[in-house]
Amino acid sequence: MEAHTRSPRELFEGKEHYEIPAFQRPYVWNEEDQWAPLWDDVRHVAESFVEAKLKDSEAEPEVQHFLGAVVYESKKPVAGDVTRHDVIDGQQRMTTIQILIDAVHEVVLERGHHDLAESLEELIVNPSSRFKGKRERFKLWPSQADRKAFEHAMDSNGELSGDHRIIEAHRFFNNEALNWVSGILDEDRQLPQGDELLRVEALSSTLQDRLVLVAIDLTGHDDAQLIFETLNDRGTPLLKADLIKNWIFRKGENLKADVGQWADEIWAEFDGSWWREEISQGRLSRSRIDIFLQYWLTMRLFEEVKAENSFRVFTEHAEPLMTTVENADKFLNDLRRDADSYRAFSQLDISKPEGQFYSRVIERLELAVTTPVFLWFLSRNHTNSAEQRKIGLQAFESWAIRRMLLRLPTKDMNKFAIAILKMLVSGSPETAGDRLVAYLAEQKAETRIWPRDADMQNQLLTKRLYGNIRQDRLRVVLGAVEQHLRTKSSKYEVIGLPSKLEVEHVMPRGWRNYWDTEPRLDVEAAAERDSIVNTIGNLTLVTKSLNGSLSNRPWTDEQAKTLRAGGSPGLGKRTLLDQFSLLVLNKEILANHLSEWTDDNISARSAELITAICEVWPVKQEYANNAL
Repeated sequence: MEAHTRSPRELFEGKEHYEIPAFQRPYVWNEEDQWAPLWDDVRHVAESFVEAKLKDSEAEPEVQHFLGAVVYESKKPVAGDVTRHDVIDGQQRMTTIQILIDAVHEVVLERGHHDLAESLEELIVNPSSRFKGKRERFKLWPSQADRKAFEHAMDSNGELSGDHRIIEAHRFFNNEALNWVSGILDEDRQLPQGDELLRVEALSSTLQDRLVLVAIDLTGHDDAQLIFETLNDRGTPLLKADLIKNWIFRKGENLKADVGQWADEIWAEFDGSWWREEISQGRLSRSRIDIFLQYWLTMRLFEEVKAENSFRVFTEHAEPLMTTVENADKFLNDLRRDADSYRAFSQLDISKPEGQFYSRVIERLELAVTTPVFLWFLSRNHTNSAEQRKIGLQAFESWAIRRMLLRLPTKDMNKFAIAILKMLVSGSPETAGDRLVAYLAEQKAETRIWPRDADMQNQLLTKRLYGNIRQDRLRVVLGAVEQHLRTKSSKYEVIGLPSKLEVEHVMPRGWRNYWDTEPRLDVEAAAERDSIVNTIGNLTLVTKSLNGSLSNRPWTDEQAKTLRAGGSPGLGKRTLLDQFSLLVLNKEILANHLSEWTDDNISARSAELITAICEVWPVKQEYANNAL
């Protein structure tokens, strides 16, 4: 392995052609973090050159700027061809240098400094006629996702639809170079020193000879992948997916596969902003592509895969599955299909079992550890019928919702999800749903049991939910019960629930203001009421504006006739609910409680709602009636 300091002239002069493999990640540098700091460094070197020449025209300025390292692998030279190099690391830096030189070349040429423009052009193109129209005409050829934009920037050949960072980078450097060369006032309203010719000479000299890189040639080295894994570009650390991508495509090149097709049809979308965007997972943020790959490996291997080990696990899994072009194609197309399914999760119809599970369990209950199981059911790489998928997902959702309401522990979920995957893959996909129902029903450990109907009635009847379970999760439960109650009669309108409904206490938590009896409740009875007002039977859904009006007001108009605070003077909570709420949840309360809403009413409604909850999230009849 050879490492030398090299200037752009030493890297690019002659018939050189550096190619960034199609599979490498796209250009990601930006103005704030890289372009502007780089231009400041280049301008500083050029200004030092001008200053030295103004003092002594014969002086040879020594100031330089170190740009970092580039790693490449040189190919065996062929007579009459360019000297070819594969860029292993430093592609962001190499691409930016080429864009910068071309942008400055354009300014220098337009300003009429033809000799200096020609010296810069020698570092960006191979002028031989045999390279015309070919990629070899450029000193550097970027990764697949950037090629059209790069050609447009370097050749200025017409309009390119959409924005691209390479185009933006070229425009940035072009504007900055034009302002400095032509003597425009800088940010401090200072004129650049020297005349235009001296500034052009300084900038040309800087770009050719006064930027320094450490060039590492890996030719003949066996550990190119290892070195790639340890290197990062300035300010843009590699994702696990970048390491995996590099490994896949180097493997493909060894197999003599069509890696260009892999890049276009399999990996191109992974380089897009959606997949690379970081999203929160607990206290950490990671890119979607890294999260997906971790879940995908868990689903495939039915073993827990730590985020930090995903690259090693992937390569160990993929190695025996990519021994020929044919089986490598199959493996990568399996990956692509599952990735498409994963991306479509958030667009699933929430009226269908798949959309309900994703919305309620993975998103609202934040049980992301169930994602590998969910992905297994939705994978197009094996056959399971829509009916079996529905049976399995509805059972798993019932298991999760019931346990959430009873506040049962979730500490064993990682291991349990793995156990479910092992069970699923051990039998036919055509019976997957039925087998998952039986598997959930047979669990006995506290961390895994599926609460039966009797458990729900016995434990949930008096359990405090409000304050112990997040309101958004209570909204999911009450909203699902509302939709379920509407299915009881065809006379109800088919409507969707308004967004952002709020959880409201029918008997307010501040019941002491208007809801206490004569004689007043004693301390023990008051404490019992404080508990019961937060149970499921006293909770309902209303709009935010109605919630503010209901507040702690009494139940009937008679009790509220002297009430003036909070708007709607003289109206009780029952009247306001009757006027403004269309929910079946509330109409059932109003119809049977004209004059009062009591502790006993709350208990009775708790039992009714628990029955409804058990109907929305059932346990198969053969298991449902026996408490654990």
